[in-house]
Amino acid sequence: MHRYYLRNMYLENNLVKPDKLSFKGVPIDLREVRNDVYSVASIDDHIAPWRSVYTMTQRFSGDTRFRLGHSGHIAGIVNPPGANKGNYWSAPSNPPTADEWFALASKHPGSWWSDWQAWLAERSGERVPAPATPGSKRFASLAPAPGTYVRG
Repeated sequence: MHRYYLRNMYLENNLVKPDKLSFKGVPIDLREVRNDVYSVASIDDHIAPWRSVYTMTQRFSGDTRFRLGHSGHIAGIVNPPGANKGNYWSAPSNPPTADEWFALASKHPGSWWSDWQAWLAERSGERVPAPATPGSKRFASLAPAPGTYVRG
Protein backbone atom coordinates (compact mmCIF):
# COMPACT_ATOMS: atom_id res chain seq x y z
CA MET A 1 0.00 0.00 0.00
CA HIS A 2 2.79 2.41 0.90
CA ARG A 3 4.60 1.85 -2.38
CA TYR A 4 1.33 2.19 -4.34
CA TYR A 5 0.48 5.42 -2.53
CA LEU A 6 3.90 7.02 -3.05
CA ARG A 7 4.09 6.00 -6.70
CA ASN A 8 0.55 7.03 -7.67
CA MET A 9 0.08 10.11 -5.53
CA TYR A 10 3.58 11.59 -5.54
CA LEU A 11 5.83 10.24 -8.27
CA GLU A 12 3.21 9.99 -11.02
CA ASN A 13 0.51 12.32 -9.60
CA ASN A 14 -2.14 9.98 -10.99
CA LEU A 15 -5.04 11.20 -8.88
CA VAL A 16 -5.34 14.33 -11.02
CA LYS A 17 -5.24 12.36 -14.28
CA PRO A 18 -8.83 11.54 -15.28
CA ASP A 19 -9.57 7.80 -15.20
CA LYS A 20 -5.96 6.84 -14.40
CA LEU A 21 -6.95 5.41 -10.99
CA SER A 22 -10.09 3.60 -9.97
CA PHE A 23 -11.81 2.58 -6.77
CA LYS A 24 -13.80 -0.67 -6.73
CA GLY A 25 -13.80 -0.62 -10.52
CA VAL A 26 -15.03 2.97 -10.83
CA PRO A 27 -12.62 5.32 -12.62
CA ILE A 28 -11.73 8.48 -10.66
CA ASP A 29 -12.12 11.84 -12.35
CA LEU A 30 -11.84 14.81 -9.98
CA ARG A 31 -13.73 16.97 -12.48
CA GLU A 32 -16.80 14.93 -11.57
CA VAL A 33 -16.61 16.15 -7.95
CA ARG A 34 -19.41 18.71 -7.95
CA ASN A 35 -19.81 19.35 -4.23
CA ASP A 36 -18.32 22.43 -2.61
CA VAL A 37 -14.74 22.15 -1.34
CA TYR A 38 -12.92 24.15 1.34
CA SER A 39 -9.20 23.91 0.77
CA VAL A 40 -6.50 25.26 3.05
CA ALA A 41 -2.74 25.27 2.82
CA SER A 42 0.12 26.95 4.70
CA ILE A 43 2.46 29.46 3.12
CA ASP A 44 5.68 27.90 4.43
CA ASP A 45 4.64 24.24 4.22
CA HIS A 46 7.55 22.14 2.95
CA ILE A 47 5.49 18.92 2.78
CA ALA A 48 2.43 20.18 0.87
CA PRO A 49 3.62 23.36 -0.91
CA TRP A 50 0.73 25.79 -1.07
CA ARG A 51 1.02 26.43 -4.81
CA SER A 52 0.61 22.68 -5.41
CA VAL A 53 -2.37 22.51 -3.05
CA TYR A 54 -3.91 25.50 -4.83
CA THR A 55 -4.17 23.52 -8.08
CA MET A 56 -7.14 21.64 -6.60
CA THR A 57 -9.21 24.80 -7.16
CA GLN A 58 -8.89 24.06 -10.87
CA ARG A 59 -9.67 20.33 -10.57
CA PHE A 60 -13.14 20.17 -9.01
CA SER A 61 -16.41 21.26 -10.61
CA GLY A 62 -18.06 22.53 -7.42
CA ASP A 63 -17.48 25.83 -5.65
CA THR A 64 -13.98 25.71 -4.15
CA ARG A 65 -12.86 28.13 -1.46
CA PHE A 66 -9.10 28.32 -0.98
CA ARG A 67 -7.49 29.81 2.12
CA LEU A 68 -3.80 30.21 2.84
CA GLY A 69 -2.63 30.04 6.44
CA HIS A 70 0.53 31.48 7.89
CA SER A 71 3.59 29.48 8.90
CA GLY A 72 4.46 25.87 8.11
CA HIS A 73 2.90 22.45 7.80
CA ILE A 74 1.50 22.24 11.34
CA ALA A 75 1.34 25.75 12.78
CA GLY A 76 -0.49 27.12 9.73
CA ILE A 77 -3.25 24.54 10.12
CA VAL A 78 -3.43 23.98 13.88
CA ASN A 79 -4.06 27.59 14.79
CA PRO A 80 -7.38 27.81 16.65
CA PRO A 81 -9.26 31.12 16.76
CA GLY A 82 -8.73 31.53 20.52
CA ALA A 83 -4.96 31.65 20.08
CA ASN A 84 -5.14 35.17 18.60
CA LYS A 85 -1.99 34.69 16.56
CA GLY A 86 -1.07 34.14 12.96
CA ASN A 87 -3.04 35.18 9.91
CA TYR A 88 -4.51 33.85 6.70
CA TRP A 89 -5.17 35.06 3.17
CA SER A 90 -8.38 34.90 1.14
CA ALA A 91 -9.31 35.95 -2.39
CA PRO A 92 -12.72 36.47 -4.02
CA SER A 93 -12.05 34.01 -6.84
CA ASN A 94 -9.72 31.24 -7.96
CA PRO A 95 -7.83 32.32 -11.07
CA PRO A 96 -5.82 29.72 -13.01
CA THR A 97 -2.57 30.09 -11.04
CA ALA A 98 -1.61 30.35 -7.40
CA ASP A 99 0.41 33.51 -8.01
CA GLU A 100 -2.61 35.19 -9.63
CA TRP A 101 -4.68 34.15 -6.60
CA PHE A 102 -2.11 35.60 -4.18
CA ALA A 103 -2.08 38.90 -6.10
CA LEU A 104 -5.84 39.16 -5.44
CA ALA A 105 -5.66 37.94 -1.84
CA SER A 106 -6.26 39.96 1.31
CA LYS A 107 -4.50 39.23 4.58
CA HIS A 108 -6.65 38.67 7.68
CA PRO A 109 -5.46 38.53 11.31
CA GLY A 110 -6.03 35.32 13.26
CA SER A 111 -7.05 31.83 12.25
CA TRP A 112 -8.74 30.65 9.06
CA TRP A 113 -10.91 28.42 11.27
CA SER A 114 -13.53 31.16 11.73
CA ASP A 115 -13.86 31.49 7.96
CA TRP A 116 -14.20 27.70 7.70
CA GLN A 117 -16.84 27.65 10.43
CA ALA A 118 -18.90 30.26 8.55
CA TRP A 119 -18.47 28.29 5.30
CA LEU A 120 -19.67 25.12 7.03
CA ALA A 121 -22.63 26.94 8.63
CA GLU A 122 -23.83 28.06 5.18
CA ARG A 123 -23.98 24.41 4.12
CA SER A 124 -25.30 22.86 7.32
CA GLY A 125 -28.73 22.28 8.72
CA GLU A 126 -30.12 23.67 11.92
CA ARG A 127 -27.91 23.24 14.98
CA VAL A 128 -29.29 20.84 17.55
CA PRO A 129 -28.03 20.16 21.07
CA ALA A 130 -25.94 17.05 21.63
CA PRO A 131 -27.68 14.18 23.42
CA ALA A 132 -27.32 14.19 27.21
CA THR A 133 -26.13 10.57 27.12
CA PRO A 134 -24.47 8.49 24.39
CA GLY A 135 -26.41 5.86 22.47
CA SER A 136 -30.11 5.53 21.70
CA LYS A 137 -32.88 2.93 21.80
CA ARG A 138 -31.74 1.69 18.41
CA PHE A 139 -27.97 1.96 19.03
CA ALA A 140 -26.97 1.29 22.62
CA SER A 141 -23.74 2.69 23.99
CA LEU A 142 -21.05 -0.01 23.94
CA ALA A 143 -18.98 1.35 26.83
CA PRO A 144 -18.45 4.55 28.78
CA ALA A 145 -16.02 7.09 27.35
CA PRO A 146 -13.25 6.99 26.36
CA GLY A 147 -14.07 3.42 25.24
CA THR A 148 -12.60 -0.01 25.75
CA TYR A 149 -10.06 0.41 22.93
CA VAL A 150 -8.33 3.13 24.98
CA ARG A 151 -8.17 1.08 28.13
CA GLY A 152 -6.98 -2.00 26.20
